[in-house]
Amino acid sequence: MNPVVSRSDFDRYMVPVFAPLSVVPVRGEGSRLWDQQGRDYIDFGAGVAVTSLGHAHPVLLKALQEQAAKVWHISNYYTNEPALRLAAKLCAATFAERVFFCNSGAEANEAALKLARKRAVDKYGPEKIDIIAFNGSFHGRTFFTVSVGGQAKYSSGMGPNPAGIVHIDLHDEAALRRAVGKNTCAIIVEPVVGESGVVPVKPEFLKLLRDLATEHDAALIFDEVQSGNGRTGALYAYMNTGVQPDILTTAKGLGGGFPIGAMLTTAAIADAHFTPGVHGSTFGGNPLACAVAEATFDIISSPEVLAEVRRKAAHAATRLRAIGEKYGCFQEVRESGLWLGCELKPEYAGRAGAFMGAAAESGVLVLVAGPNVVRIATSLVITDEELDTGLDRFDSACQRFFAA
Repeated sequence: MNPVVSRSDFDRYMVPVFAPLSVVPVRGEGSRLWDQQGRDYIDFGAGVAVTSLGHAHPVLLKALQEQAAKVWHISNYYTNEPALRLAAKLCAATFAERVFFCNSGAEANEAALKLARKRAVDKYGPEKIDIIAFNGSFHGRTFFTVSVGGQAKYSSGMGPNPAGIVHIDLHDEAALRRAVGKNTCAIIVEPVVGESGVVPVKPEFLKLLRDLATEHDAALIFDEVQSGNGRTGALYAYMNTGVQPDILTTAKGLGGGFPIGAMLTTAAIADAHFTPGVHGSTFGGNPLACAVAEATFDIISSPEVLAEVRRKAAHAATRLRAIGEKYGCFQEVRESGLWLGCELKPEYAGRAGAFMGAAAESGVLVLVAGPNVVRIATSLVITDEELDTGLDRFDSACQRFFAA
């Protein structure tokens, strides 16, 4: 028999880089989770926008079980059918012509940044290594990606950061024009900035990034780790902007809960600069991950599912704004599909984390985006009943937390 475990075992055995809530989920179905005591919760976090089709989706279970009975892992000394099928579908649905598979968003961004630098150095020499990034951004937890991400708290205390990284404020056109120059190899941006509170980047600013990247022959990288895979109501957020990147990174919802990431780019960039041995991954393109991701992609890429994401997002945003007015708690509710940021009013600044705990006590699991924004990222196929039940519980949490 397996030993009985509890939340206290986390403090006893785990490296303390996380501080999980007391809830220990043990079973999920759709957008509901049950804890060790049998209490149910509506999942408004989706594992930080990862379980894009909810829990125990029958199509994903079938894909995993069928592939598990065939082959689990063979390494990249060989290729495999699920990886090839998924790559073909990603290319057919996007601007991309080449795909690199890995295990996470951080690894996808690491590959993108390495490719951008390799391309620039190959073409122009060792001086062209500058990367333009934005304050408040988040690109992963490897040392390169936390250095490029615009939040010093994630990279401080670990020695000097890699050279050539320039951070500016989002939407500061003058600073952008000063920063981009002949030694710029890449501009990296999240089309919707997640960690800063679900903030969509203005299309005209994205267009300027495209123009400046083209002018200086730098790679434009869109980090769609969180905004991709139907999250915003488009397959990828760039499709709503009229701006096409040179490199796109994706992960999180791509595997519906199974760890997988991908870097997408063009043949001209990939074939000339990422030759065999330059980059790699032991588990990237794993048959199990790719089989589940292919099944996930087939569902989330359908026009019907994407239309439902937009419909449900509008409904959720309307209700959340009404809740904010009812309790006087939200300064703004921002909506990018089923990805919403409820920014607290100044009098409640810094209390988003505490509200996350209160919401769990009311039976709904939410996220935060910094200290002042309550973040919601539901399953893309959450039912109307689950959505409204979760919003009812969210209302109750606001009543307890803000009206007490």
